[in-house]
Amino acid sequence: MLGKVSFGLLFILSLSSCDKDEDPRPALEDGKSTVIYDLAGDVEASMAEGVEGKENRPFYTFLFRFRDQKQVWIKTQQDSLQWLKTNDWDLAFTGPYNSEVYVNNANDKFNPGYEGPASHSAVVLLKQSYQSVIAAPSDEEFDQSEVTKIGWASSESSYGWFRYSLSTHIMQALPDRTYAIRLPDGKYAKLQLINAYKGNPPAVTNMNWPAPYYTFRYYVQQDGSKNL
Repeated sequence: MLGKVSFGLLFILSLSSCDKDEDPRPALEDGKSTVIYDLAGDVEASMAEGVEGKENRPFYTFLFRFRDQKQVWIKTQQDSLQWLKTNDWDLAFTGPYNSEVYVNNANDKFNPGYEGPASHSAVVLLKQSYQSVIAAPSDEEFDQSEVTKIGWASSESSYGWFRYSLSTHIMQALPDRTYAIRLPDGKYAKLQLINAYKGNPPAVTNMNWPAPYYTFRYYVQQDGSKNL
């Protein structure tokens, strides 16, 4: 469990440093994927007391739908009843700084979509670059996958998308982690979570950098094949 205060005081996504004249970030646009830049999470919440302009409380969950990039906030019991047990969302961004991501799944009791209609979905972690993933795994691999929450990678064998140091309190996106997804409707997709800081900075050194603002990309194969 991450310490509340340390996580709140310095939640930093640190990427490789670079020459001033070069941008080390790879181009995200590939002509077919959907790229989401700076999708604002719950920027009014804080893990710690006394943060100006923020409230010390749990972060509100938000949902995201692949087909039309719709973002839905879950702030009340009515919101939960209206949205969670439906097929009308694909990702749920939960937890501290909305950093813990779930794919809609009816079978996992910790999933926001538990006991809903999304009974066929599954996630497989592929330790490959996003560009190199050109096909979804077999259905047998999806059926056997143990990936549930996509969050903090506490070890190399973890399924998470970021590393967090308890000594430096720095959060770092892990390279070559792509998530293959089998959606409830049987279509296949791939997802890369890239950054939680506004502007997708290559490195963050200012603890007051605006967050969470998510940059990620995904591709859904519409013809039903496993070609990604």
